[in-house]
Amino acid sequence: MIEERPVTEESAEDLAQGDEATDQRPEARGDEGSAESDPLFALAAERDKFLELAQRTQADFENYRKRAARDAATAGERAKAGLVRELLPVLDNLERALATAGGENGDEASVVEGVRLVRADLVGVLERSGVESFDPKGEPFDPTVHEALSTRPAPEGTHPGVVMDVVEKGYRLNDTVLRPARVIVSA
Repeated sequence: MIEERPVTEESAEDLAQGDEATDQRPEARGDEGSAESDPLFALAAERDKFLELAQRTQADFENYRKRAARDAATAGERAKAGLVRELLPVLDNLERALATAGGENGDEASVVEGVRLVRADLVGVLERSGVESFDPKGEPFDPTVHEALSTRPAPEGTHPGVVMDVVEKGYRLNDTVLRPARVIVSA
């Protein structure tokens, strides 16, 4: 038979202290023994998650910045090419005016000189913008840079498919053909 003793306040404290000292279960110690419940581990995991998110965001932003710079450069080149295409007929008209006004008397000579100066200025602007003309007379016909307007029988010693005459010069901006040379090709 078990003897029952009355529980006093002191004996309850002894009992509680004994339970704490003898009970070594992790739940009783407050140290649950698992990493998931450790607040430092949870903070470190959250920190790592945010660090990875920040690094990914930084990489995405760097890619966006490079793509935006590339797109801006491409848009600038397209805008420049469009402007130059519009200026080319002006240059052609100036060259035609110079060809027809070849006289040397008084006022006509000053007009010719004025047109020459305007043409020189316009050519200078185009060259500073990276535009260069090309005159393919005597070269083999290349449909990527030439536009054949007609053919003509090849004279003696000339191979067929060679540019005989250039009606309008071609223009390129860097490696982009702005306008193919309009040519007459030997047949």
